[in-house]
Amino acid sequence: MNQKKFLLAGFLLLSVLAFGQRPNTDGMIYLDENRRPLLRENIIIPDVNGYKVLKCDFHMHTVFSDGLVWPTIRNQEVWEDGLDAFAITDHIEYQPHKADVNTDHNRAHELLKNVAPKNNLILVKGSEITRNTPPGHFNAIFIKDSSPFIEDRKKEFDRDALMKAAEQNAFIFWNHPGWQPNIEGSYEWLPLIDDLYKNNALHGIEVINGFGVHLKALDWCVDKDLTVMGSSDIHNLIDHDYDRSKEYVHRTMTLVMAKDRTPESIREALDEGRTVAWASKILAGKEEHVRNLFDACVQLMPSHFTEKKDNGDTINYYEIRNNSDLYFELVLSEGNATKQIILYPRSFQIISAAGGQSSLSYDVVSTYIRSNKHLNVSFPLK
Repeated sequence: MNQKKFLLAGFLLLSVLAFGQRPNTDGMIYLDENRRPLLRENIIIPDVNGYKVLKCDFHMHTVFSDGLVWPTIRNQEVWEDGLDAFAITDHIEYQPHKADVNTDHNRAHELLKNVAPKNNLILVKGSEITRNTPPGHFNAIFIKDSSPFIEDRKKEFDRDALMKAAEQNAFIFWNHPGWQPNIEGSYEWLPLIDDLYKNNALHGIEVINGFGVHLKALDWCVDKDLTVMGSSDIHNLIDHDYDRSKEYVHRTMTLVMAKDRTPESIREALDEGRTVAWASKILAGKEEHVRNLFDACVQLMPSHFTEKKDNGDTINYYEIRNNSDLYFELVLSEGNATKQIILYPRSFQIISAAGGQSSLSYDVVSTYIRSNKHLNVSFPLK
């Protein structure tokens, strides 16, 4: 996707051009051509059943907890990465920089609330409620005020800490539940988790966190009708952690199928569970939403050529199209045809199939709809 970017319009573009045109003057040579250009990725994903597919990252950190950058850097990275919406979710209970940075749980959001809209970004207010593991960490987004949240990490306050967010009608999701598997109970559906779930204080689970896919968490989302989330959980510079020199590598994010590109529509989509977690080549989500997303992106065209063999057999040739920036890898599960198909972003492939068949079935092995199951798709042959 690196080559599929466009320049920032308006004053940013004008400033770049102005720098590029600066003449050399007495005693000065300007090397502005060596500056890194301001570019925004244009991630193409078709609408899904009338819903807009918004690219969202609702888990990231700044110097106001244990992150290494100022909030405005996060805004710049989000814009460059082609996202639609984001949240700064600094830790409530964990403040390693408090000797150098004033601990104000609302401050990172305040610094961006007038910056993000200028870049046509949707900023959602959030915090990470950081309990000891277990039960672990939880993100609360669409909150109103972080200041009442509980900083004391004693176990007896675990439930109260989450209910403080629930009182603000927050959307709460359990972060990276499998990140410390060596700690007993860290990756289990504990009584506290069940209590939060039953009392409408747990709405989703972070199935993909950065570079880790928490497959057991996907099963919980499917079985308990929780929203599937994907997030970068970025602490350093995004380009420090993600090797962008490799094709298809980008930050982990949540694809939200929303009615409109508004905060209200995003919240409605999260509440209804219309999401898919996306991490470079991997998609994870409930079968309905992964299937709808695949169907919106991939199209098998009618046969454009039939080859007749000497023995009377026929082989039909088809063009299969990926109209998105997603990556799909398919392995034949039923039928006599091309065994493996790799659909690179915005690409076409040619496949062949023996004549006399009405359909083909493939497992989309780059997707997960359960911990042990890939999406299976069927293509009618025409």
